[in-house]
Amino acid sequence: MIPRSRATGRAIAYQVFYRLPLPVRRRLVRLAVPKYIVGAVTLVRDSEAEGAGRLLLLRQPPGKGWGLPAGLLQKGEAPVVGAARELHEESGIRLSPRQLSPAVPNAVVHAKGWVDVVFTAEVPASTTELKVDGAEVYEAAWHPLDDLPKLTWPTARLLAYYDIGPLAGQFPPPVSDTKP
Repeated sequence: MIPRSRATGRAIAYQVFYRLPLPVRRRLVRLAVPKYIVGAVTLVRDSEAEGAGRLLLLRQPPGKGWGLPAGLLQKGEAPVVGAARELHEESGIRLSPRQLSPAVPNAVVHAKGWVDVVFTAEVPASTTELKVDGAEVYEAAWHPLDDLPKLTWPTARLLAYYDIGPLAGQFPPPVSDTKP
C-alpha cells in the first residue's frame, strides 16, 4: 500500500502534468523515458532450396562478416514498410509489405538500446536477381543454413533467436501463447 502523502503527491503531479500542453507533455516523456533505436530486419529464405534451406546474406563494409538485410526505420515508418524498403535498397529484391510475415519472435530487444523488428520472406533464388550498390553493400548471396559463412556478431546473435547459425540454442526459445 502506498502511504497517503505519497499517493497525494503523485495525484497532484499527474494533475499538473495533464494540464500541460500536449507538446510539452510529449517532450517531458521523451526526456524521462529510455529511448530505443528501432530497426527492421528481413530473414529471406530461398523457396526452392532443399534440405536445411538457404538464407540471403549481405557482405557490407568493412566486409569482415556477413549480415542480414536490415536498417533503421525512418520517423513514422511502419516496421514492415521499413523492412521491405531496406530489403530492396540493399539486395534489389522488391517485395510489398504484405509479402513479409512477422518472425517469431517479431521483436528482439537488445541490451545496448535498440530493437530489431524481424520479418520473414521466401523467394525463388533462381529467378530473383540480386543487385547491390557496391558502397553500402559489397555482395549479396544465398548461403546454406547448415554451412553459413562467417557472420557479423550482431547477425549471429539475432539468428540465434531463430535457432539458426553458430549461436543457435544459446537463447531462450520464443514465448508462445499455446499451452503444451
